[in-house]
Amino acid sequence: MSMPFYVAPEQMMKDRADYARKGIARGRSLVAVAFADGILLCAENPSRMLRKISEIYDRIGFAGVGKYNEFDQLRIAGVRHADLKGFSFSREDVDARSLANQYAQMLGQVFTHEMKPMEVEILVAEVGKDLDGDQLFHIQYDGTLVDEQGFTVLGGDAEAIRGRLSQAFEVGASLDGAVAAAVNALAGQDRRLGNADLEVAVLDRGVDHRAFRRIVDDELEALLPSEPATKPEPEPEPASTDVESAPESAADPS
Repeated sequence: MSMPFYVAPEQMMKDRADYARKGIARGRSLVAVAFADGILLCAENPSRMLRKISEIYDRIGFAGVGKYNEFDQLRIAGVRHADLKGFSFSREDVDARSLANQYAQMLGQVFTHEMKPMEVEILVAEVGKDLDGDQLFHIQYDGTLVDEQGFTVLGGDAEAIRGRLSQAFEVGASLDGAVAAAVNALAGQDRRLGNADLEVAVLDRGVDHRAFRRIVDDELEALLPSEPATKPEPEPEPASTDVESAPESAADPS
């Protein structure tokens, strides 16, 4: 009788996490930035048909990176959950916190019990009446839920993008400043992202219902930074004034 194949639980979880991270890293990133008049959602997405950013409910937005068909299924489930809760109780009872908890439970269940984890990271954002009321919930492939403040980054190369965005982020910035910070963080030093490379939307703080609005075409073109962010060149070091002494001759001329 052959012995059953055994894999340690620690190794199994590690393999699943590595598999999910590799799938997510192959996709393009997105950022969310809170600014004075709302929340900006900006993704590098050249496709005009497959949307990474969308609306969930009145003041709640959704964004996902990774495998499109998987995070789109999560988006649809979130829309149905929010609509049912708003219809059964009231619209004010639908909030990003409860929705993010539902997503975290779903992703955690799949990661733990299914053979293949979901290759996705998702964001649930809710715009408040003021900056302090904004909520950004980052849910990872294994169900880990992170409550972000000010801004968040999803997708491949997240650490480098987060570092660039943290340097440019300003609390209470205008929409122009938020777009410039987000686009420059996504592009880095060596690229320039244009209108056709981006998917941009905002959750407008001044709107009670249907706060989600896409920014496209001429409006987006007017907001894009004209020049990519560049690091200041280091100052040249002063030339050394030390004069090296000439080597002594082996033979004494005297």
